[in-house]
Amino acid sequence: MQPYELTWNEVQPGVWKTTIGRPEPLTPLSVLGIKPRTEALRQMPEAAFPLAEASSEGSSRRALLRVPLTPEEKLYGLGLHFMRMNHRGRTRYLRVNSDPKQDTGETHAPVPFIVSDRGYGVLIDTSRIVTVYCGSSMKEKETAPEQAIDRNNDRSRWKATPVSETMEWLLPAEGADVYVFGGSTPLEVVRRYNLFNGGGTLPPRWGLGFWHRVPTLYSGDQVKEEALEFRRRGFPCDVIGLEPGWHSKSYPVTYEWNKERFPEPAAFVKEMADEGFRINLWEHPYVSPEAAVYEPLRPLSGTYSVWAGLAPDYTLEEARNIYQRLHREAHVSIGVSGYKLDECDGSELTNNSWMFPAHAEFPSGADGEQMRQLYGLLFQRMTAQLYENDNQRTYGLVRASGTGASNLPYVLYSDLYDHRQFVRALCNASFSGLLWTPEVRKAASAEDWVRRMQSVCFSPMAMLNAWGDGTKPWSFPEVEHIVRHYIRLRMRLLPYLYTAFARYYEDGTPPFRAMPLAGSGYSSGAEKGQAQEKKLDTVEAAYGGTRKREWDDQFLVGDDLLVAPLFAGETESDVILPEGRWYGLETGEAFEGGSVVRVAPGLEHIPVFVRDGAILPMTAAADHAPKPGEQVPLILCHFGQSGGEAHLYDDDGRTQEYREGRRIWRKAVVKQGADGNWTGELSSHDAAFPSTFGEVEWRFGLTQLPSF
Repeated sequence: MQPYELTWNEVQPGVWKTTIGRPEPLTPLSVLGIKPRTEALRQMPEAAFPLAEASSEGSSRRALLRVPLTPEEKLYGLGLHFMRMNHRGRTRYLRVNSDPKQDTGETHAPVPFIVSDRGYGVLIDTSRIVTVYCGSSMKEKETAPEQAIDRNNDRSRWKATPVSETMEWLLPAEGADVYVFGGSTPLEVVRRYNLFNGGGTLPPRWGLGFWHRVPTLYSGDQVKEEALEFRRRGFPCDVIGLEPGWHSKSYPVTYEWNKERFPEPAAFVKEMADEGFRINLWEHPYVSPEAAVYEPLRPLSGTYSVWAGLAPDYTLEEARNIYQRLHREAHVSIGVSGYKLDECDGSELTNNSWMFPAHAEFPSGADGEQMRQLYGLLFQRMTAQLYENDNQRTYGLVRASGTGASNLPYVLYSDLYDHRQFVRALCNASFSGLLWTPEVRKAASAEDWVRRMQSVCFSPMAMLNAWGDGTKPWSFPEVEHIVRHYIRLRMRLLPYLYTAFARYYEDGTPPFRAMPLAGSGYSSGAEKGQAQEKKLDTVEAAYGGTRKREWDDQFLVGDDLLVAPLFAGETESDVILPEGRWYGLETGEAFEGGSVVRVAPGLEHIPVFVRDGAILPMTAAADHAPKPGEQVPLILCHFGQSGGEAHLYDDDGRTQEYREGRRIWRKAVVKQGADGNWTGELSSHDAAFPSTFGEVEWRFGLTQLPSF
């Protein structure tokens, strides 16, 4: 292969671009068309170009980008991953796939964006599958003889993947645009990536309430009865999700209401809204021959069907217009609040393989490989635009995503169901501008049920998905009170969660983030807590499978809460705390950070820690999020022995007007006087602004969450 000359141009503050070869024009960034938040990028600390030593080479068959690595460098990101957090020493084949059961890189949301703990990020903008060798490939001329280790006599040092000090990106033969993001910390790099892609999404307030998806074939009357049972039992709920049975036909789908189960859709949606419930509709991309839009979409679709339905080419404006017109008239106009976009990923399971092939052809000139990589992004953008055009916000679910998704109002989910992997996925999502819900569907025991429900209540979307099992929050009566408590606690935390998401939009900081994004205080503690994990399985054991603990089972929520879920069968757990003093949010126990602590909270509690000096904006628990024009009390809870500052975000909670500046940030400050008494001050706002908050109450010097 011949070397390519790399010419880097700064295209946004702290973001550089080079072009290798002649890239195809169809890419994730081109189909999304989202503008960077340039002014917000300018407000970030300056960053020097970090990869002067990167190189590239290529031939008529392939192009390669090479980045040197330091011996201990850690590599994060690359999208949604379930098996591990640090990719160093692994090879990643970044293809969209609904069955990521092996540690190969295939996943629902592969993102060719990697974040180094040295303070840089690399993004490849392409609709092709990319392979990344994260220090897992070694050229023969760079190999030292002493690296050949006799496994028969030296198993402790032998490794299947010798340590390589080079990261290699195998690019499409045509080439690709490459972006480099600078920053002094991994968090700065991630923030730049998110701002480059329009800033993080800001959901409507109701999207952060509790969600419940009903069984597949429920009728409108059954849906209403189940929803009202939430109210009778004192369980908050904001969103009811309808599964495939709301369609007249599904697999493939019509996007049309089933007249037997939902004879009057508009009346049904209004009745639910009157009770404080939003409606979210399940769908997938493959269009039934019985759909009214089938014939108009047929000439605009690919050469292969899926489940005997069309796979439309939604890179075409004409196809998007047909889809959006139907959805606007049949759904959005009657008050449907959003969608669950299922099965836009594809499967290779032996007994359940489906998707159009890579050699499928589409009218735009795209092939099946490109369309599969882009389908999730295309559907998110199309549906989000439906609400943007109506000056509304939406929040929904999607099963495939990719590059540039930060600004899209969707949360990823999966048909997989390993609780520990679900928590790891939540951590990993934070490196790549993605959101993930560890949704609950069923449980092996009351203990498993509680642990899953506790975790999901501290996630981007708190959801029980009862489509297949018909479970309810009260399905295990002996622990019903625990589940109710945590759903209500989430409702009390809505002002804090909403503010964290507003910051995601404003400055790119993920509202839920992995520990490597916690800052320097985490790093010092991590060095003290590098315990070895058990070998994962017999195959990995045979090939040198032990590895250092990654702390991928805990995460920050905003700046001031740290959540460390427990899993069924566990009674205690080690938790790494960043520097400073921390308190058990519900126990009041004090801990010194910069270290690893052991907790044993019992089934009644999930380990949640609050930072000393934190001010948590909270409210009283309610059945649903505040409706437009409704005011709720604001309770400002100050924790610990130090003064502190916090910010509170407010807007109308539902429209797009925050993008035009119709929003406010208020500052809360707590100080201790010479007499030892605490005082608090909350900045005022324009009286003309319709504040969400009415009466304001302060609580000072707390060590655990008070009741109210």
